[in-house]
Amino acid sequence: MEPVNVSIIYYSATGTVHALAQAVAEGAEKAGARVRLRKVRELAPQEVIDTNPAWGQHIQDSAGVTEVSHDDVAWADVVLFGTPARFGNMAGPLKAFLDTTGRLWRSGQLADKVCSAFVASSTLHGGQESALLALGNVFYHWGGIIVPPGYTDPVQFRSGNPYGTSHVSSAGPPDDVALDAARYQARRAVETAAALKAGREALAASR
Repeated sequence: MEPVNVSIIYYSATGTVHALAQAVAEGAEKAGARVRLRKVRELAPQEVIDTNPAWGQHIQDSAGVTEVSHDDVAWADVVLFGTPARFGNMAGPLKAFLDTTGRLWRSGQLADKVCSAFVASSTLHGGQESALLALGNVFYHWGGIIVPPGYTDPVQFRSGNPYGTSHVSSAGPPDDVALDAARYQARRAVETAAALKAGREALAASR
């Protein structure tokens, strides 16, 4: 059986979600997947970016990360989305990219993908779960197979978010618990997709 294809698509302003995305990529690669790590295009005007030095610094630091294309979504068996929580929702640049995927949706290229999401917010009750649920609404429309981490591994009882890996950025960069949770979430998604792929191949062979 061919390896599972995983696209990790994220938006990060100051680097917190980027760090989580890198851990997700590590977890997927360790699980045997082929991985594409992709960022979405920055849409904020420069005068807004200039109000936060960490924002401009992260743009420089992540300049080598490839921007996402529609092919990255179509290619993937698993899609993991990462976003800051913005007013309880996903960040605008990620939403803007998702709004351009209608052609893929209409042609059925988004159906039956394993989907999962991770998030960061600046405060403890900063809309993490509602942002993850908002991404779930996208997955429903795709006909995606939503695979949350749940409480299916000991790390989840330490990280505390069954909806998806999350981190409070005001506490500093993601710690080992958050990074381990991100790696686990990726592994769970890859293993689920591999089982589905094997089952579909077995079903096709029996016909």
